[in-house]
Amino acid sequence: MGNFELNKCYNESNLETMARMPDNFVDLVVTSPPYDDLRTYNGYSFDFESMAKELYRVIKQGGVVVWVVGDETKNFCESATSFKQAMYFKEIGFNLLDTMIYVKQNYLPLINTSMRYSGQFEFMFVFSKGKPKTFNPIQKEKVRNKIEKGCGFRNKDGSITHTKIVIPKKETKDATNVWSYPTDKAKDAKHHPAVFPEQLANDHIISWSNEGDLVYDPFMGSGTTAKMAILNKRNYIGSEISKEYCDIIEQRINSNCF
Repeated sequence: MGNFELNKCYNESNLETMARMPDNFVDLVVTSPPYDDLRTYNGYSFDFESMAKELYRVIKQGGVVVWVVGDETKNFCESATSFKQAMYFKEIGFNLLDTMIYVKQNYLPLINTSMRYSGQFEFMFVFSKGKPKTFNPIQKEKVRNKIEKGCGFRNKDGSITHTKIVIPKKETKDATNVWSYPTDKAKDAKHHPAVFPEQLANDHIISWSNEGDLVYDPFMGSGTTAKMAILNKRNYIGSEISKEYCDIIEQRINSNCF
């Protein structure tokens, strides 16, 4: 099982953590890497290509990588780094299972520009190593006005007026690949510069893994993936190179999960 224990975040680079993992070890990766120069993340950077290759090695056959990413904008143009990363994942053997969209309900509008629209979404690239072994689709409610019921009421003269009423028929259906969440930070992670919504991590963990599976986050950040893995009865491993963020993760997990 490698020279480390489960259910722990390691204060080191993800390459160091994965180097101790055997091949075909992780069921699911849910992560959000640093986006271009949009965040400094305490000044740390990472070797994307080496990390992607290691992810392919340690992910199980049928395992899934969820890569939540955005692009920096300079001179009114986007960097397209997200697309370059997606293509590299494909080059090294991953399947691009789905290009999902994370819509920010309370996004920040652009200021003092008339050249482009304000950005309200990020990509959630879903990669698989072979055919996915697990898919538990999130359900959402749908309403169909197809149930009609006859009824009547008696008039003052004693006659009866017959009519029909439509009763909404509520059912569920699979969610689409566009997910919308508020961007408010969790109160227990307010000191981290970029926290993705807990429900986002929750929904991906439910979708692509089962209870007892191992979820890995190579950029653990504030520990959202770990917290939601625990609450959904999954095991987790995290890598986080910043000691400051590791302290946030430890406090957050201890306060909410045990």
